[in-house]
Amino acid sequence: MTNTLKQFENTPLPSELVADLRSDHAGETGAVAIYGGILAVSRDPEVRRFAEAHRETERVHLAFFEEWMPGSTHSRLLPVWRAAGWSLGAFSALFGRNSVYRTIAAVETFVEKHYEEQIDKMEGNPEFAALTDKLKAFCAEEVEHRDDAAGRLSPPSGVAARFWSRIVGTGSSVGVALARRI
Repeated sequence: MTNTLKQFENTPLPSELVADLRSDHAGETGAVAIYGGILAVSRDPEVRRFAEAHRETERVHLAFFEEWMPGSTHSRLLPVWRAAGWSLGAFSALFGRNSVYRTIAAVETFVEKHYEEQIDKMEGNPEFAALTDKLKAFCAEEVEHRDDAAGRLSPPSGVAARFWSRIVGTGSSVGVALARRI
């Protein structure tokens, strides 16, 4: 089964690639919402500057997918991704800056792997070179977010921190699996 996206009107995309891109769009929707949740709760000026700066990058990513993909290919669970993202950001902000930075580092660690898997699938296919380049650029920016967050973390990181990171990573994985299908 194939589908066509706006930028590939004459090139049908494999349904697996459409599913990957749907999950990317859903993920960027959630990412913008995460930062919105952080900003709704945190009054820490450092955290707010961090969230505002990174939210702008996520908005650029989201705008690309919004413009590039027809609405019919978007996840039907976008309200869930917005609510889940906002809740994750707000919840982490309740526990202070270390919690925010740990959450972002965990999310972006997952996102890097997610984008890299897609890039690997498309690598070497000239029809998808422009899309591959765009995803590489997005992935690099997500890695910058992860590294920025990780660099701001205060030691120590104990069992609770590792557990939280695992929960965030697992939640991200479940979100992608659902967004690919719905």
